[in-house]
Amino acid sequence: MGKKRILFLKAVAYSDLNPTIRSYLCQYKDNNTELEVRSLDTGPKHLEYQYYQAIAGNGILKEVLRAEKDGFDAVIISCFDDPFLYPAREISRNIVVTAPGEASMHLAAVLGNQFSVIVGRDKWIPQMKENVHRYGLLSKLASFRSLGMGVLEFHENEEETVRRMKREIRAAIETDRAEVIILGCSMQFGFYEELQKEFHVPVIDSMVAGLKHTEYLLEVKEKAGWSFSRRGLYERPPEDEMKEWKIEPYGLGTP
Repeated sequence: MGKKRILFLKAVAYSDLNPTIRSYLCQYKDNNTELEVRSLDTGPKHLEYQYYQAIAGNGILKEVLRAEKDGFDAVIISCFDDPFLYPAREISRNIVVTAPGEASMHLAAVLGNQFSVIVGRDKWIPQMKENVHRYGLLSKLASFRSLGMGVLEFHENEEETVRRMKREIRAAIETDRAEVIILGCSMQFGFYEELQKEFHVPVIDSMVAGLKHTEYLLEVKEKAGWSFSRRGLYERPPEDEMKEWKIEPYGLGTP
């Protein structure tokens, strides 16, 4: 397979960790994957509230369209809530669009009978549970377990983060009978190896899962011609209608 150009889109408006994230993901990418990390130009610095996600939505869609225009083969929308994943697939033309929540949950459903998701705060659980249902995986869900931490806190004191993760993972396995653990925020990257070694179950880093899922979809697209169906859910809005309403494609011109 030829070169695969993948954009890892941090769906927030700060870029401080972009080089760190790219370096981390490059450990796991295929040799023929070219990876770029971008952030939004404006908007919130985390998406813990649905209001913040709504504000970021237009920027996410613009960046997906810009990536297609720039010649990327795929975009990963980096937030475990998978914000605007379906609209992004709908408005795109030929690019693969993925997100870490969907990728991680489908992987976990294959690796074990039930999975638990380790989240930052209780606030996140209702929306994430809706996504589990949307993806058809509710019967595979053992539990959500909360760390009592916000997105921006995970790497402030990593020893404390790991301590809380171990506490909740132990409860998920022993009490909730989880067989697979998902770290339910892309910013929980870098912790899974230590946790997996201690608990002897798959511990899924959603950032890595999103990348590998994307590479897989690009491979089956090239080799088998399988990509997103335009028959129903991802049917693209009519070109004439969008142009008449001056919303096509978000001021970027035709990719």
